Amino acid sequence: MKVTKAEIVISAVAEAQYPDDNLPEIVLLGRSNVGKSTFVNTLIERRSLARTSSQPGKTQTMNFYRINDGFYFVDMPGYGYAKASKTEREKWGKMVEKYLRNRENAVLIFQLIDSRHEPSEDDLLMYEWLIYYDLKPVIIGTKADKLSKTNQKKAVNRIAKSLNLKKSDELILFSAETKLGKDEVWECIHNVL
Repeated sequence: MKVTKAEIVISAVAEAQYPDDNLPEIVLLGRSNVGKSTFVNTLIERRSLARTSSQPGKTQTMNFYRINDGFYFVDMPGYGYAKASKTEREKWGKMVEKYLRNRENAVLIFQLIDSRHEPSEDDLLMYEWLIYYDLKPVIIGTKADKLSKTNQKKAVNRIAKSLNLKKSDELILFSAETKLGKDEVWECIHNVL
């Protein structure tokens, strides 16, 4: 897809702030610092629409990015960020859960997992929660350029085994550096729009 227009519309913390133009929404979930903002910037070929940070826990709101006036990327707060207070983490959790359980505009969920490591307990809990509520995500293994070809294959197997994925479940290795997986991600998006 050629992205000709991309803009942040709102950083929401409550349902009343969600966009009301009824466009489809593609949700991005993942641990803090897994690369959700970089993922968005890579897909739309912009350097800094979604703000990236080397410091985890920067995204504390639901950021709605309108793309080509046709759909939104919704970047959720990262889970598993230890330095935020327990109260703060619980608040984010409730906000995300309410969105995921009630938002009819959400047509696709990408769960981003760092391909260099075993999925964390938080990754597993999020995946199991999504499956429980019949919100099957597409798994994106980020930072794949940091792995050799052999280790990329091992990463796919490790993630699939940890999450108990079936053959029909989608798992895409992704790299902002090499653009690995970019076309496959766009294909997933095209299929739901």
